[in-house]
Amino acid sequence: MAAARGWRKPNILITGTPGTGKTVLGMELSKRTEMNYVNVGDLAKENNFYEGWDEERDCHVIDEDRVLDELEDIMGEGGNIIDYHACEFFPERWFDIVFVLRTDNTVLYNRLEKREYSEKKIQENVECEIFQSILEEARESYSTDIVHECVSNTPEEMERNLDNIQRWLQEWPGL
Repeated sequence: MAAARGWRKPNILITGTPGTGKTVLGMELSKRTEMNYVNVGDLAKENNFYEGWDEERDCHVIDEDRVLDELEDIMGEGGNIIDYHACEFFPERWFDIVFVLRTDNTVLYNRLEKREYSEKKIQENVECEIFQSILEEARESYSTDIVHECVSNTPEEMERNLDNIQRWLQEWPGL
C-alpha cells in the first residue's frame, strides 16, 4: 500500500459521534508517533471555512470543499491523523485505515452534558450513536477491510485502542 501511494507513513482517519474521544485519541497518537494531527473542526474554525450557521443544530456548517483543498497537499505526503465526526466527504484514496470510535449511550450522554450541549443536541448525538450512523457512513465510504470499530468508554479502553493502533503502525511497510 505505501509504495502504491508513494508515502512512507500511512494516513489515519479517526471518526465517530461527538464525545466518543476522537480528539484525545488523535492527539495522544500524534504525540506517540510524531505523525501530523489535524482536527478538522479546528482547521475550519482557524481558517473560517464555513458556509453558514445551522440554527437547528446551533453550529457552523463547514465548507467541505475548502477543507478538502486545504488538506490535499498534506494528505499526499502521508503521515497524517485526521479527526472529524463525519467521513463521507473525504476521498477514499486519502486513508489507509479508518477508526470509528463507539461509546455507550449513558457515557456519551454524560460527556456531552459536561460540554454543556443543549438537550436537543445531546439527544441527536445519542441517537446517532444508537443507530451506528458514523460506523455505517464509514463502511459505505471506504473499503470495509480498512474500517475498524473501537470501543471508547474508559481510559483503559482508550489506552487499548492506542496500543492496537501503534501495533498496526509497526506493521506498516517502511516504518
